[in-house]
Amino acid sequence: MSRFFFNRNTISADVSAGITLGIESIPDGMANGLLAMVNPIHGVYAYMVGVFTGSIFTSSVYMSVQGTSAMALIIASVPQVTSGGENAIDFLLALSILTGLFMIVAGLLKFGKLLRFIPNSVMTGFINAVAILIILGQLGDLTGYDTSGANKVAQTLDLIFNFNQINPQTLAIGILSILLILILEKTALKSFGLVVALIVASAIPTLLNWDTVALVRDIADIPSQLPRPSFPGLFALAPMIIPAFSLAIVGLVQGAGVSQNYANPDGEYPDPSGDFVGQGAANVACGVFQGMPVGGSLSATSLSVTSGAKTRLANLTAGVTMAVALVLFGGAIGLMAMPALAGLLIVVGFRTLKPDDIRMVWNTGLMQQVVMILTFVLALLVPLQYAVLLGVALAVLLVVVQMSNTIAIKEWIYKPGQLPLEQDPPEVLPSSRITILIPYGSLFFASATTFEEALPNIGEETSHALVVLRLRGRIDLGSTVMNVLVRYAEDLRAAKCRLMLAGVGEHSLGEFEKTGLINEFGRDNVFKATDRAGESTLAALAVAEKWLVETAPSQTDDFVDDDTLTDSPTIGGD
Repeated sequence: MSRFFFNRNTISADVSAGITLGIESIPDGMANGLLAMVNPIHGVYAYMVGVFTGSIFTSSVYMSVQGTSAMALIIASVPQVTSGGENAIDFLLALSILTGLFMIVAGLLKFGKLLRFIPNSVMTGFINAVAILIILGQLGDLTGYDTSGANKVAQTLDLIFNFNQINPQTLAIGILSILLILILEKTALKSFGLVVALIVASAIPTLLNWDTVALVRDIADIPSQLPRPSFPGLFALAPMIIPAFSLAIVGLVQGAGVSQNYANPDGEYPDPSGDFVGQGAANVACGVFQGMPVGGSLSATSLSVTSGAKTRLANLTAGVTMAVALVLFGGAIGLMAMPALAGLLIVVGFRTLKPDDIRMVWNTGLMQQVVMILTFVLALLVPLQYAVLLGVALAVLLVVVQMSNTIAIKEWIYKPGQLPLEQDPPEVLPSSRITILIPYGSLFFASATTFEEALPNIGEETSHALVVLRLRGRIDLGSTVMNVLVRYAEDLRAAKCRLMLAGVGEHSLGEFEKTGLINEFGRDNVFKATDRAGESTLAALAVAEKWLVETAPSQTDDFVDDDTLTDSPTIGGD
């Protein structure tokens, strides 16, 4: 974990940045709680506990661990949490703690490097679907119409068909809050403009006696006190495993964006796995202190840094600021107008849209387009905790498909005193000649068929041919690929030809020995890789030349191709 908890020379800048983030995070936390369809106070608790705890344990100095819109929508998809039943709080706390434990395990196992296996097309489809869901999910509170439907899309259609039932006063407050946020943020108030906009928009219903405009206190009790430690019942743990796993994936992927974009004060980028542990610790703390799940927030981190944060003191100050404000002004939270908060979330939703990312993915090809669209549609129609898992499965499938289709085979031609000439291999293996083959791409079970089809065919007229297959760098061939090699060796023997394997690594050689396949190839046909590049290939060529000469059915000169045989080849590769 990095140092930089505070610096005497930057204390004022850190405190100022922390106060700014803390004040802005109160309405943001409330909005995030509403987005998750839980009591808004759990969103405020999560922001307060998450940012404070995360600042201590993350590898990143600047990462602000708070709620994110994507995570909030996953929480909203968990019926046990949003049901409002007497055990709902147990399920919420269990969800936070389990999410934290998954994150901690991922960090301790150094899974940070595995994030590269989630392609940009999947995340682009997912994040943009989340943005649309944020917007659609607030239309009910924005208009005052109680929408119904199986998902956000169906609820939006219900609103369209019943547009005559909207509440004009509620809609006016919602639109006003959006306009005020957009206008005041461009003034000297900057990030404080959001807070001022919500206060002004929420004050109007009271001043004008618009009793039909819903307030936060109408839907939830907001205590003016700090959260007390609480633990979920054991019964709540098992049902939360799948949604917690999904939350951990989304939280860690979003947090990785912070790790990759904000270097620590020493210029070094934080360890993603270390940030996993820090986010996990923050989630466990949130679960104990009645907060919803959290993750590394790119927007909150950006606000903190642009406000002048230099050390961890900024995030520590933000947590303390929220705690003080909650105790002193907690009662005012209940007076916030629901359409004003809905307006805030709609602004957040539009800012979450990534049209540039969509355009980039779209221009990369049909495969990426299909993956992005499928992920987008799934996220709109399927509960997000399952959409996340399906997206990850789709990402894995995409990796397998791409790797299996990129296998290729080239032929090397040796000439005295020259580097080997690389060209496409012959379709049919030529007789009485050494053919040196080099596979490119990943050799594993899914690519075995492509690899086998790319090998030169053994024609009816093919005889007295020898193939040297270069395998340097192939750490684990696996049984499927080894069976392909065995079949090719058998087919060559049947045509009175021969297969030699050059540059065979220690692990692959061990696989051949353990499976007994070494005898299928013939021990004298397997050449172990050495530390000197080219040595085993040259050894195989020397044996191959001798074999061609000794077994030639007629005069050697009629069968040996000068392009592939040399008296003393000096350039090559294992």
